[in-house]
Amino acid sequence: MEKRLTRTEMLFSLGFLFMLVFAVAAFFYGVKIGSDKTEAKLIENAKHLSSSKNPSVGAYQQQDLVSFYHTVFLPYREFQSNWFETIHKLSSQQLTDISSALKELSNIAEQKYDEAEHASVSKSSPLLESAQLQLLKSLRMFSEAAQRGAGSAKDMNNAELLKALMKDAYYTQGVKFAMAGQQSYYTAMLKWSASVNPNIPDHYDTTSVLSIQQWKPLPLTIKNKLMADMLDARKTLAPFYPQDLASRVDQFIVSGQASSMKMKTVDSIVDLLISTEAVRSGDFSDSKAELYAKELLPQLPFFFPVSE
Repeated sequence: MEKRLTRTEMLFSLGFLFMLVFAVAAFFYGVKIGSDKTEAKLIENAKHLSSSKNPSVGAYQQQDLVSFYHTVFLPYREFQSNWFETIHKLSSQQLTDISSALKELSNIAEQKYDEAEHASVSKSSPLLESAQLQLLKSLRMFSEAAQRGAGSAKDMNNAELLKALMKDAYYTQGVKFAMAGQQSYYTAMLKWSASVNPNIPDHYDTTSVLSIQQWKPLPLTIKNKLMADMLDARKTLAPFYPQDLASRVDQFIVSGQASSMKMKTVDSIVDLLISTEAVRSGDFSDSKAELYAKELLPQLPFFFPVSE
């Protein structure tokens, strides 16, 4: 004989379900509010800066790209290096105090946020303004993700915590904003190269799958931009730069590996290289002299290392 729920039990069950739905909605609303606050604060600061300084004469000058690298992109990349180092130690059981390590990671994200937030970006370079905003959002999201991970450290083993971190909504939003910021920066580099060399288009998007034959003759600034596009589309957070991925794609083609594997598209090569972890930070520098000796590039440290 079925046991029917009493009125009190029914009300309690409905109340519990309502509270659960409300809690989930409140969490995602909190993620959005955190992102919006970052955007609003940056916009207000940008207004103040623009009212006190004259805008640059031309858009995407090399000095703007260099300034952005040192004041915005480098702080973000320094945090990213700390993030990968901590995650590696977590996955390889090298952390003695996981909670403290993640709290420190959260603090580093906030420190780098403060550095990048106060950077002055040329008002005549909207792509750089967008990149700054996106990278600031990413740092704020990563800080929240690390803080949440620190709070969960005592209740999970390393594998469970790592899995939870990778699925955390703050982390996934952080990756989304980071890749969008990087994509805007590399698009700005393409705009700069087009202003220096009229044979280079200032806009290049692929509406369909990119074939190897289409890829081969492209200038390096377009290739780098396309790799930033692909990393953005895949929401892939990686320690390497877009130019490292571009150089590995070119090496894969030049070596004959693409032909022997009957691969026809750049997309398939990128998927293979990423899935097999075949790209490393520094791959571009290793192949630069051989593949890109005559390519036009802005004078940025990751294109022209001090050792050169």
